[in-house]
Amino acid sequence: MSGSDLDSKKVLMVVAQDGFRDEEFFEPLDMFEDAGITITIASKTTDEATGALGGSVKPDVPIDKVIISEYDGIVIAGGPGSRKLLWPDKKLQKLVADAFEQEKVVAAICVSPVILARAGILEGKRATVFKDSESIKELEKGKAIYEDADVIVTENIVTARDPASAEAFGEAVLEALEKW
Repeated sequence: MSGSDLDSKKVLMVVAQDGFRDEEFFEPLDMFEDAGITITIASKTTDEATGALGGSVKPDVPIDKVIISEYDGIVIAGGPGSRKLLWPDKKLQKLVADAFEQEKVVAAICVSPVILARAGILEGKRATVFKDSESIKELEKGKAIYEDADVIVTENIVTARDPASAEAFGEAVLEALEKW
């Protein structure tokens, strides 16, 4: 994949302050950086965020200070912290809804597609999520059409199931960024 199409792109990556899933953040991050994409990392605060497997990252901006029009896409990592810290975040849901409305790439992996459902952008659309009953119910509550798949791309929305899907998720996001 040529970096030339992507090196002008800017992507906002969102992680839970505590308990994001390391592979679901770092694998796509490395792929995006290799493609020349400018990355901004957001979380609740700019204090160091810690992954479920011990990795850490210092967010650049708090979620409530993000101006989504400055980005070409938003990518939300999963992990146990997402369920607790990101699912209920109304500001993040608004960012997701605004990004979708502005026809930006909106992507989430593991349990984080629930945020997309809660933002109201999955209605009538195929999507996947981590295979647990609470996450699947949340997708269905958002009127998504749940499918058990590694990665699903529907228009400008990319959803992925779990850490094993992280590389395919990153590739799908890169392809979506080239199209949108």
